[in-house]
Amino acid sequence: MSNERIELYEFDKFRLDVSERILWREGDRVPLSEKAFETLCVLVRRGGHLVGKDELLEAVWPDAIVEENNLDKNISLLRQVLGERAGKGKFIETVRGHGYRFVPEVFKLENTKDGTPDLAESSTVADRPTAIESNVPDSESATDAQSEIKNLKFEISENPAITANKAGKKGYLLAAGFGLFAAAAVILIWFYAGRGGVSSDNDPVKTIAVLPFKPLVEEDRNEALEMGMTDTLISKLGGGGEIRVLPFSSVRRYTALDQDSVKAGRELETQAVLDGTIQISGGRIRISARLVQTSDGRQLWKGQFDEELTDIFTVQDTISEKVAMALKIRLAGKERKRYTENVEAYQLYTKGRFHLLKGVNSEIELGISYFQQAIEADPNYALAYTGLSDAYRGRSVGGEMPSSEFMPKAKAAASRAIEIDETLAEAHANLGHIIFWYDWDWAGAEAQHKRALELDPNSPDTLQFYAHMLSATGRHSEALAKIKLARELDPVNLRVNAIEGMLLLHAGQIDEAIIRLEKTLELDPNYRVANMMAARAYTEKGMFAEAIAATKKARELSAASSEPIAYGAYALAKSGKSREARAALDEMVEFSKTRWVPPYNFALVYNALGESSKALDYLKKGFAGKDVRMVFLKVEPKWNNLRNEPRFIELMRRMNLGF
Repeated sequence: MSNERIELYEFDKFRLDVSERILWREGDRVPLSEKAFETLCVLVRRGGHLVGKDELLEAVWPDAIVEENNLDKNISLLRQVLGERAGKGKFIETVRGHGYRFVPEVFKLENTKDGTPDLAESSTVADRPTAIESNVPDSESATDAQSEIKNLKFEISENPAITANKAGKKGYLLAAGFGLFAAAAVILIWFYAGRGGVSSDNDPVKTIAVLPFKPLVEEDRNEALEMGMTDTLISKLGGGGEIRVLPFSSVRRYTALDQDSVKAGRELETQAVLDGTIQISGGRIRISARLVQTSDGRQLWKGQFDEELTDIFTVQDTISEKVAMALKIRLAGKERKRYTENVEAYQLYTKGRFHLLKGVNSEIELGISYFQQAIEADPNYALAYTGLSDAYRGRSVGGEMPSSEFMPKAKAAASRAIEIDETLAEAHANLGHIIFWYDWDWAGAEAQHKRALELDPNSPDTLQFYAHMLSATGRHSEALAKIKLARELDPVNLRVNAIEGMLLLHAGQIDEAIIRLEKTLELDPNYRVANMMAARAYTEKGMFAEAIAATKKARELSAASSEPIAYGAYALAKSGKSREARAALDEMVEFSKTRWVPPYNFALVYNALGESSKALDYLKKGFAGKDVRMVFLKVEPKWNNLRNEPRFIELMRRMNLGF
């Protein structure tokens, strides 16, 4: 067995395991960047003593010349993590002009991994034992673990290093003995329970989450670059198909600097987590990355890269390769694929994606601007065209803008992306969704979705788009199978969950739709789409009060949309409150004087009020203007009363939806 020493320190509510590079707070792992951890180690080892700034810089950055503010940022981060309050020098004292002093009383226990304890002197006043956090090496057997307990018990009573001070420390040694015996017992129990590991040859990692990379301190945030690094690594690692890499939509909420990576991995039900930090200074970028096992927090790999910013693509390639080696998987070539060699274009693209994903009209407009700049910087950047296509489509579908203004641009951008790179799954998925919403060419849309799934079978977005089209054309069982798979691949994706609720409603499964939508709202009560879908389902169930409440909530979340007004008015009319419904209709008319209101929304309200002729007039306008909401005519139950009307039948025929 190894004689490698375990180096442990205790202070306040914390335990610092230098050997395993972990900081614990009352049993919970505390996330720290590589350099912040190194800084803490130096301070704790010299607890109670002044540590000069030059000494810290030399210890933490031995092979690099860095500015003093890097140290200041690490100290600031440590103070936040340790829980210092303003004006309370509880943990780290600044000695102006000289350096820092670690204030708390520090207790140290060193132990070799073969089980021989060595009770070391405290760095402050009194000695005390510390429980040992350890894992049995994979090569050990159950017999070895049992022998370990016997050795620990024996050496507590016989080891000369301990017994020499027996006279004055009898009670102390007794406590130490029980502590070490308990630790060994925990090891044995853990061993028999299956060892909790997921990276052994017998139980390899099959699922991984790449968490958003972060700066060392909040002031240095560049969220677009952090998101871009994460998004790129997800794409590279997921290209081989040997492991399931969670999509960005699942991990994007884990952006807090003090996020516990292991805890996040457990919440996401993934076996391993890749995370890291990003620092940019001048024209250089420093990236620290680590791969951690979520079952026990064990570090499977770590690396640090200090390069010119222009070499960011090389760093991304290297990280994906090193992680693949650690996981013993092969990458299928996608890990080496670069959509641009232009760093400026890449940075503009990541900014575009960052703003697009916020889902607010003003942010989407900003995203469009960045995508256009990225294309100017590299006219053959297929991903930038895909992002531009996504943004234009979003302005029409979610932003209530005229389809004729944005959909042709969206289609052109997606088509250009495919011209540049026919193997880009995202571009095919986008083009299929645009053809669905705007061209009403169901066969053409399906062909694009199928091609996208050939290229990337596990894309939740493509599965969701395809399910949408299948549902609208009445192929409900296929649609529900596709959307269920999308949810299983990305369980916390709010849009996927909400769309599943809508597709269940369109399939006539109202109770199941309400259950799914209420579960989605449990994930995020402020998700506008889920509130709108829930209102539609509640109305069909006759739960008018709940429907009206949901539309009010949706309106609070999106004051610029007429959709909550329309569905709220529909629920009011169906509940017998015609006066309130007409007041809402008048509000929509006023609304339309300053911005475009989809004809489909007017048709909904008139139909609920029993004015079928006016409803059909507005549906005709919707057809003429290519209102994207017309795709719901076949399956939306709110049109059931019109299905025998000749004008409605003609609209269905002209949209190739049959009857």
